[in-house]
Amino acid sequence: MIPGPIRTERLTLLPLEVAHADEMAAVLADPALYVFTGGEPPTPAALRVRYARQVAGPPDPGTDWLNWVVRVATTEDAGDVKGPLAGYVQATVTAGRSAEVAWVVGVAWQGRGIAREAALGMARWLAGHGTRELTAHIHPDHHASAAVARALGLTPAGTPDADGEVPWTGQTVDSGDH
Repeated sequence: MIPGPIRTERLTLLPLEVAHADEMAAVLADPALYVFTGGEPPTPAALRVRYARQVAGPPDPGTDWLNWVVRVATTEDAGDVKGPLAGYVQATVTAGRSAEVAWVVGVAWQGRGIAREAALGMARWLAGHGTRELTAHIHPDHHASAAVARALGLTPAGTPDADGEVPWTGQTVDSGDH
């Protein structure tokens, strides 16, 4: 499975490229992003290494790594993709049928429905490409991510794992027009 661009009402999800690392380092620079997940803001150099590995893909031929950066449209875009990056969405798809999904939106862009819109765009794309089951792992106190998971039709499906995150599972959303 190869990720293609995904357009939503206000966003364009672009397949990840190593060239996105510098701009994404700024998006991911606020330590508040890591309260629930741990870790710290990555440097541009660290992101370039990570993105090169992600773009190369997994060693397992039955698994696909699909990664998109989220670009916000601006009134000046006029259909072109020129707005700022606001975060990313990703899916690890196994056997083309099930996907572990995640989303991150920079602190400056939170509270605007961007994570929800981007995750729904990705989920519809996945459904249109045969993926039927979604799983997300969410910290029990991360209410914003839980709201995104609910928008995807996911529900909590177990107890917290070793990282303290609860699996949320469900069927993919209708692919709609995407």
